[in-house]
Amino acid sequence: MGNCQCTTKASDPRWQKLDEILAEWRDKPGNVIPVLHKAQELFGYLPREVQEYVAAGLGVPVTEVYGVVTFYSLFTMQPKGRHTISLCMGTACYVKGAQAILDALREQLGVGPGETTEDARFTFEVMRCMGACGLAPVLVVDEDIYGKVTPEGLAEILEKYE
Repeated sequence: MGNCQCTTKASDPRWQKLDEILAEWRDKPGNVIPVLHKAQELFGYLPREVQEYVAAGLGVPVTEVYGVVTFYSLFTMQPKGRHTISLCMGTACYVKGAQAILDALREQLGVGPGETTEDARFTFEVMRCMGACGLAPVLVVDEDIYGKVTPEGLAEILEKYE
């Protein structure tokens, strides 16, 4: 038996809302991506169970849904934290010390790129270039951009997102 699922689909309003979305989009062409966006807004991510449900609800193969989820970087199959930290590792940022910031973030957060802290406070991501090379190294938390970041300044930045 094992894991008790205390919330069932019938009692979880997210699944009821997903049923409404599927009914609205079922017969529209190009429906997979918009439905997945809405499903990710509801659940915060797209676990296998949600992907299978969307596929069945739209009458498409699960492989098609999975292919879309894994192809587009906007979709995630892992739960995300309340705040997303994105560190630029493009050439200018790397040359200006982004690796030291990555190491400091890994130490302070206890997670590496692509992971979420145990308390679900932060998801840590690495980007290739953010187009703000003059501010290198660049760190973005949610929509807030921080330039010329140093490992010593990280704690002060992170404190703003309690």
